[in-house]
Amino acid sequence: MELPLVVGVDGSEPSLRAVDWAADEAVLRGTPLRVVYASLWERYEGGALSADLGKPSEEVLAEDVVDSAVRRARERRPDLKVTGEVLPEEPEYALVRESRQASALVVGSRGRSGIAEFFLGSVSLTVAAHAECPVIVLRGSHDKQAAPGIQGRVVVGVGEDGTESPAVRFALDEARRRGVALEAVRAWRCPAHETTDHPLMAGEPARLHEERAVEALEGALKEIPAETDVHRRTVEGHARRVLADASHRADLLVVGAKRRDGHFGLQLGRVAHAVLHQSSCPVAVVPQRV
Repeated sequence: MELPLVVGVDGSEPSLRAVDWAADEAVLRGTPLRVVYASLWERYEGGALSADLGKPSEEVLAEDVVDSAVRRARERRPDLKVTGEVLPEEPEYALVRESRQASALVVGSRGRSGIAEFFLGSVSLTVAAHAECPVIVLRGSHDKQAAPGIQGRVVVGVGEDGTESPAVRFALDEARRRGVALEAVRAWRCPAHETTDHPLMAGEPARLHEERAVEALEGALKEIPAETDVHRRTVEGHARRVLADASHRADLLVVGAKRRDGHFGLQLGRVAHAVLHQSSCPVAVVPQRV
């Protein structure tokens, strides 16, 4: 069965821009696009869509939100198969359930103004932490398009275990679809207790940690074909800061999130949680069962 790319909307301008991005991504993947609006309320509560539809906000129904988003996707990509559905339930539960039958899930990072804006941010965070498929959160200035990219690269953060991960495979596929380079980044740090004041030993602990970072990077990329355009970088510093800095020159930043069966709460990890708040480009959170 061909799994669709799913995009969550709420009628806000950021979510409609997410529809544009998702339509481009679906075409890159060669998959259909599914638009969903999850809400316990029958009527739309914002004002962004009212002008487009020529209706007062109190007359805009949930079906109008979905219909407008579907129409927007079809106008942008006429050959794309697009469907839409209203889901009368809490958005975080509905979107996590949608992730079980999706190739990937796209959400905006912000919604309507005020409290609703904060709430949608919480929904995006919850979905990224619990979804069973990759979740792409549209952070930063993505210019409403998945491709062609402005920066010409996809960046992936590499963990310390030195093995190929779902995040690396996902990033490689995204780079290939876009026809851009893949940049694999491994951050490393030398703990303060390992430093020494002896002039002959200065820099030795740091060198060992950097060598381990290089080994982890090579291990994570060992299955990638030699002809692939891959840039390898090891950078000293906190991973969350290193990846946030790398996002300034990326069209997509990819990070992994370990999922442990039987564990509750946000299963993101500190690095993924941080870059979701700090990235200057869209972030893909790729789950990995451990």
